[in-house]
Amino acid sequence: MDITSEMVKELREKTGIGVSECKKALVEAAGDMQKALQIVTGHAAVAAEKKADRTLGAGTVASYIHHQGSVGALVHLSCETDFVSKNEEFVALARDIAMHVSAMRPADTAELLSQSFIKDPSKTVADLISGATQKFGERTQLTDFAAFSVT
Repeated sequence: MDITSEMVKELREKTGIGVSECKKALVEAAGDMQKALQIVTGHAAVAAEKKADRTLGAGTVASYIHHQGSVGALVHLSCETDFVSKNEEFVALARDIAMHVSAMRPADTAELLSQSFIKDPSKTVADLISGATQKFGERTQLTDFAAFSVT
């Protein structure tokens, strides 16, 4: 099957990874978009594992406040460089995780990482972080989080 630029564009929009990685996944999946998404997810986990020993020297703290100020969360998402920590998509990821924490109130990091993400239940929070490692080419880790509520 021929891999069209439209197919590559669609996979890129869904995953945010590079064009060449999208094309490789589509070729490997023989043009099947769902299979290509699974391949990309598998590659994200491998990429995260390869970078596991790298030093985290930067990151961002993001907040989310909901229900007229009655519920909120803070998240510290770490990465290797300031370049990535200032990237809009990295900051948005930290904010999305803070929103998830605010809604789901996980007891600890292990529970948080294993939860299905509220915006996309087909992925866990750990999948999002692995995907960020693949996307940005740097080790990404949830360092800390806290949830707060008035009640």
